[in-house]
Amino acid sequence: MKSKLIVVAISAMVLMVGCTNQKPETPKEQEAELAFPKGEIIANNNFTGTAWLQMLVNNDSTYNTSIGNVTFEPKARTNWHKHPGGQILLITEGRGYYQEKGKPAQLLHKGDVVRIPPDAEHWHGAAAEYSLTHIAISPNTDKGSVVWLQPVSDEEYNR
Repeated sequence: MKSKLIVVAISAMVLMVGCTNQKPETPKEQEAELAFPKGEIIANNNFTGTAWLQMLVNNDSTYNTSIGNVTFEPKARTNWHKHPGGQILLITEGRGYYQEKGKPAQLLHKGDVVRIPPDAEHWHGAAAEYSLTHIAISPNTDKGSVVWLQPVSDEEYNR
């Protein structure tokens, strides 16, 4: 009986030492797991909450397309807006919503693709308890850039 207690005590000590020697990942190590960098905090009035942007392809006259990696913290979202050339969203992480004016919001998950028609008034962002990351592709930028509209109210978001 005494030898069983010693074995249990030693096993417990080995487990505790193993657990305490694990160092937490640093932000750089966590970011290294991402397909693209998180980017910089978006500092304008076109978003509610905190969102980050890393431009992947800047618009030019050859491709007429801009591509950015956008990450939203929980509840963060864009204002209502529209793109004269349309937009495509590729959901790469998390959960969130996309809503076109006059239609119900769609729940988004990793792997979803959202095709937004030209000039469709819409918003997109993270769910209440999840962050959301998507690749935002804005094609046909020769037709114009994004047109920002009013914020999405908490009442609209909570519906």
